Amino acid sequence: MAGRIRREDVEAVRERAHIEEIVGQHVTLRSAGVGSMKGLCPFHDERSPSFHVRPQVGRYHCFGCGEGGDVIDFVQKVDGLGFSEAVEYLAGKVGLQLRYEEGGAPRPGEEPGKRRRLIEAHKVAEEFYREQLSTPAAAAGRQFLAERGFDRTAAADFGVGFAPQGWDSLMRHLRGRGFTEAELTLSGLVSQGQRGVYDRFRGRLVWPIRELTGETVGFGARHLFEEDQGPKYLNTPETPLYKKSHVLYGIDLAKRDLQRDKRVVVVEGYTDVMAMHLSGVGTAVATCGTAFGSDHARIVRRLIGDSGSSGGVQLASGASVGGEIIFTFDGDAAGQKAALRAFGEDQSFSAQTFVAVEKSGMDPCELRQAKGPDAVRALVAGRTPLYEFVIRSTLASYDLRTAEGRIGALRAAAPIVAGIRDAALRPEYTRLLSGWLGIDDQDSVRRAVQGASPSSRPATTRTERPSSEPVPVPVARMPVPDRRDPVAQIERTALEVVLQRPDLVAADFDELPSDAFGAPAYRAVHEAIRAAGGLTVARPLLQSSGGSTGWVGAVIEQAAGPVRALVTELAVAPLPEDRPESLEGYVKGVVLRLVEIGFTRHIADLRGRLQRMDAEADPTAYQAAFAELVEVEGRRRNLRESA
Repeated sequence: MAGRIRREDVEAVRERAHIEEIVGQHVTLRSAGVGSMKGLCPFHDERSPSFHVRPQVGRYHCFGCGEGGDVIDFVQKVDGLGFSEAVEYLAGKVGLQLRYEEGGAPRPGEEPGKRRRLIEAHKVAEEFYREQLSTPAAAAGRQFLAERGFDRTAAADFGVGFAPQGWDSLMRHLRGRGFTEAELTLSGLVSQGQRGVYDRFRGRLVWPIRELTGETVGFGARHLFEEDQGPKYLNTPETPLYKKSHVLYGIDLAKRDLQRDKRVVVVEGYTDVMAMHLSGVGTAVATCGTAFGSDHARIVRRLIGDSGSSGGVQLASGASVGGEIIFTFDGDAAGQKAALRAFGEDQSFSAQTFVAVEKSGMDPCELRQAKGPDAVRALVAGRTPLYEFVIRSTLASYDLRTAEGRIGALRAAAPIVAGIRDAALRPEYTRLLSGWLGIDDQDSVRRAVQGASPSSRPATTRTERPSSEPVPVPVARMPVPDRRDPVAQIERTALEVVLQRPDLVAADFDELPSDAFGAPAYRAVHEAIRAAGGLTVARPLLQSSGGSTGWVGAVIEQAAGPVRALVTELAVAPLPEDRPESLEGYVKGVVLRLVEIGFTRHIADLRGRLQRMDAEADPTAYQAAFAELVEVEGRRRNLRESA
């Protein structure tokens, strides 16, 4: 197990990774006033920008869908990474060497700092291969692409390159760029043989295989020449960077559309991915030399989300609630076997799963060539639910015209229906199975399904999520008051300025009592501010970091779970006053109005108490309360005069 990243290094990443630069790689940001930027949200469709970033605070928030957080949260969400992966990615961006508790390393078998060197080697290799594609020696590669309908623009868009036939062309190039033989061997770009070290890919078309972040971690290569006795497709071997069960070709290109459409189309090859994308199906990805497995499912689940019980509900329009995963398999026995494996993986996430099979057996690349992009899109649109495909494929092996065939088919299909984890779908597929078999007695079919032994279900069926991926729990959010309530609006704005510009807030803010805020949500934020140390702590943090990142983080750490999202929202919200020369006066005025409201509330309480008191029965207590009323009214009057 890799050790946990030291907390101080995580904080350093938050400080050094400029959120506007990281977000700006995905969103076009424009100024939205002093210290605020905005753009179209990458997490939901919108026409008017409601996604705000406040660089000085180091946080973002979308006022449309409610997504928000710091730079690490953003990378996790937009790239589908885990926390440690996101921190490591950002650390590489800012050149920070991470340290790990208990002597752990970034990844099993990888030295700290080595990952960045291997990433750089792959970047140089990709550039080398792409340049080689335009050389005379790569004519066969260009012909291969042209025959499949891919021009040079398409090749450039997908990073396709050519590995020269020479024994060590790439190795010499990389050595000239300062990489050692040990680094190249570890990267998988070269191999060790009896004749020494040589290029792994020679005389082949190569496709870069990238992580969600867009960093190249390996290559897939197709042979072109008859003298090449190797496999038709050759991939990078398992390395510290490249784990075939953890990568999907095209995921870096598909992730934006995938998150937006909540749909992923899984195809079988690199050219199929190209054909899908060029036909307008921008959510297509492919596995790399292995079947679609639980780790791939986890990547997909991070991006399309897991909607729990609502996942997989297909509407009359053809769309699905909760997202879709569509497999394009061949219609032969191998395709049916792959569908059965996918049936097992489908139990681990709730997206509706479909199969799209072209009747004549053409793959997406062949279909695009033969019938054009419209046919590719129609293939995806005409998808069949995976459960139906698996059951019907099983029934096709039996002669349903005979009683013996129908009973045999029932015995084979009943365990499959019993293996459907969704309790709401199981009875419906039991009814459908009865119709497909031509058995009028639905009770007998139901009994067969209910009596199907778990051991007779497909061996790949999984009944649980991978242990490393916890079941997502919806984050509770604090209900906030109506923005039209003038008092609540003053409370909200006061919290905004304290979180964003504590340097301009008067020290009197720390003297506000715990009941200074009437709205429960804003009172909870105020309590978190007080628990974090108030302005006494905020100002030193502001001076040490040059921004409010550390201060807002300290408040979030003290806030209860449902309150944290609200703290981020308040820390990012644009302030009504955006003129630099007027900002200080505005901040002071907001806090003064809040203090005045507190005085007014206190005065009302004192007057109510005096009305309930008997001056003759207890003159001392009455005079004390009256004196307190006069004193508070005087403080309010002085406040108004000073304002």
